Amino acid sequence: MIKRKLFIDLVSHLSQKEISVIIGPRQSGKTTLMEMLREHLDKKGERTLYLNLDIEWDRPHFDSQSALLRKIELELSKQQGYVFIDEIQRKENAGLFLKGLFDLRLPYKFIVSGSGSLELKEKIHESLVGRKRLFELSTITFDEFINHKTDYKYKENLAGFLEVEKDKTQQLLMEYMNFGGYPRVVLSSEQTEKVQIIDEIYRSVLEKDIAYLLKVDKTDAFSALIKILSSQIGNLISYSELSSTLNISYQTVKKYLWYSQKIFLLDLISPYARNVRKEITKSPVPYFWDLGLRNYALGIFGHVGSQSEGGFIFENLVFLLLKEHVKLGTTKVNFWRTRDKAEVDFILESGRKAVPVEVKYKSLRKEEIPRSLRSFIEKYSPDEAYIINLDYKNKLKINKTTLFFLPYYELLYKKLVPKV
Repeated sequence: MIKRKLFIDLVSHLSQKEISVIIGPRQSGKTTLMEMLREHLDKKGERTLYLNLDIEWDRPHFDSQSALLRKIELELSKQQGYVFIDEIQRKENAGLFLKGLFDLRLPYKFIVSGSGSLELKEKIHESLVGRKRLFELSTITFDEFINHKTDYKYKENLAGFLEVEKDKTQQLLMEYMNFGGYPRVVLSSEQTEKVQIIDEIYRSVLEKDIAYLLKVDKTDAFSALIKILSSQIGNLISYSELSSTLNISYQTVKKYLWYSQKIFLLDLISPYARNVRKEITKSPVPYFWDLGLRNYALGIFGHVGSQSEGGFIFENLVFLLLKEHVKLGTTKVNFWRTRDKAEVDFILESGRKAVPVEVKYKSLRKEEIPRSLRSFIEKYSPDEAYIINLDYKNKLKINKTTLFFLPYYELLYKKLVPKV
């Protein structure tokens, strides 16, 4: 069993009447997490009921709210209890269905989960305002991966392990960069089995999330789009170029990209801009939720070898680590590009404060400061700036800015959020 950080947050929320809604990529471990929560409650002697809309004999209980209530009362009577509903996206108008149940002020706490879909990401927000809290579960994060691989021996001193065991840390980094964090992939020991699992996941995303949930007919065009984007990590997206290459309309490209975000395939980050004349303000940059799925789409799953290819994946990994930093706050992750070709990989923006973050997939031996980063520092005078690399640590001053050289693994416990 891989321990998930989100479990503690969910346990804390069990005492709240709000509906706990767990969303995230298909096969990221939502069902397992619900089973762990149910086991936690069962051990405390609490009444629980688990229903799954993917199970044929559970579906009739969702024909109406009254049908579900009859089932719940049969199993839990009318006393306090916990109702787990898995794959809620299978229920049409799930948000309104849950809203009606919540407003009845029943003695039951509802914990529901589902893969990404328009119903969950859009309509459920509108229907359940003030009635739910969303918990977003990613695939296995890098620190969850390391803790699992080291049998949780260093859970209380992960920083110490990463500092001392440099070779083991590098091996774990390469494994994660090659195969990503889908739980079943992580738990599998054979590469051939890992390939079969990631193929199944990729197909299920296309066949279930895209074709069924989102009613997209041209899954071939969508699959081709994902393959193209997997080769464009950190690069500007050209809508017109994608439209021409895929032979689909400009608007369809934008719609497919929107879908890709809603089903937790990838994120599109926007440019940081104060001078709209000199800085590029429209084209976003893609990063994938899971490195393994990205590699599979590109045909290099388990075969990341070249320095340049590793650099793109490493940059995506740093994005995922930064995303963990800003998950519950108001800080945004952007990038910086100018028409003069100056660029900085990431800008953490909070209010009028900005922290530039440049990524280098190399073992630095001395201070190497890219010209573009210097340019940003001179232009905006941020309090702090960072160069994230494999293992070099130092700091220096550039005018009023403190520039930190930071090993990537320190992002697991050092927050870079701007001080407002």
